Amino acid sequence: MKMLPGIGVFGTGSVVRIIVPFLRAKGFVVVAIWGRTPASAQQVAKELSIPFYTSKVDEVLLRKDVDLIFVLCSPHLHAQISVKALGIGKHVLCDRPAGICQNDALKMVKASQYYPSLISIVNHSLRFLPAFTMMRKCLRDNYVGKRIDLCDVRIRISSLIDETEGYDWTCDERMGGGILTLVGSHVIDLLSFLTGLRATRVHGVIRTFESETARVQGIRRVTAPDFATFQLELGGPINDYNLLTGDRAPLLV
Repeated sequence: MKMLPGIGVFGTGSVVRIIVPFLRAKGFVVVAIWGRTPASAQQVAKELSIPFYTSKVDEVLLRKDVDLIFVLCSPHLHAQISVKALGIGKHVLCDRPAGICQNDALKMVKASQYYPSLISIVNHSLRFLPAFTMMRKCLRDNYVGKRIDLCDVRIRISSLIDETEGYDWTCDERMGGGILTLVGSHVIDLLSFLTGLRATRVHGVIRTFESETARVQGIRRVTAPDFATFQLELGGPINDYNLLTGDRAPLLV
């Protein structure tokens, strides 16, 4: 019987504590975990019974028993880890977003195209929910008409920052924190999936209304935006070919 690939996990957040038991239930073996600090990596490794932990990226990537990489750390490291993993022959599943800027995303796309035999996936999982599958079918059946000119998106939710933790990457816009990267990226992917169109022009506004929390105040302030609004000008007929074939091209060009 063919063995399932050994998995190396990058990240120590709450999603890691959820996904590792799920993977084991499906028969996968999680052999290594990376954390930002040795202490955080050790703590999660002990909780989840993972045999190897480290705070050095290469020590996970270069292990011979690691074939599949789960990148679940802060977004500013997504491109760096994913590109390096693909370059040494590892399969990659990366959490959203695909980096924190266009250059990061392009690096990941080029690396995935250069190694087509390797699995390279960005986790935009909302498109697989039954509600959006049905919405896609309705759009294909011209439920809202044959043409979509403009999508107006507004996102405002409670703070994404974990109040039990101190200052971390979710507080810092430069590290990929904030509503636009963590939630807005899902919305943009959904619009691409639902319409099969790409935006020709984009205008948006982001703001940080809660710059302090009970545990983040003083000289450190929250710079990650908690409000985002943007308009995407599509200006074209709903693309039946993409809807029928499941084209997964990104919305933004």
